[in-house]
Amino acid sequence: MIDLSVNVEALEAKAGDIATLLKALGNERRLMILCQLVAHGEMSVGSLADAIQLGQSALSQHLAKMRDEGIVSTRREGQTIWYRITDARVEELMGILHRLYCSKGPI
Repeated sequence: MIDLSVNVEALEAKAGDIATLLKALGNERRLMILCQLVAHGEMSVGSLADAIQLGQSALSQHLAKMRDEGIVSTRREGQTIWYRITDARVEELMGILHRLYCSKGPI
């Protein structure tokens, strides 16, 4: 059993941040992007588009949203832009989601 006793003031201080993060993650395409980034560490836009079969324009919109929220960051190498997850909480959360929904066996 998980101890869910919380300080109400602490919860109030963090609830908005948590809701903002969950809202940014609350899209199946963004979850697919993050799954790929967790699995591969860093990927180019082209590789991500191929992996999740999404057009580069739509992909760029999702990546921009996550970049604005501080979930992913970029680096440029020539003409290639590489994306990676920069929020350790997101990596941990994606691991939990993988164990709950993608592992073999009942949930």
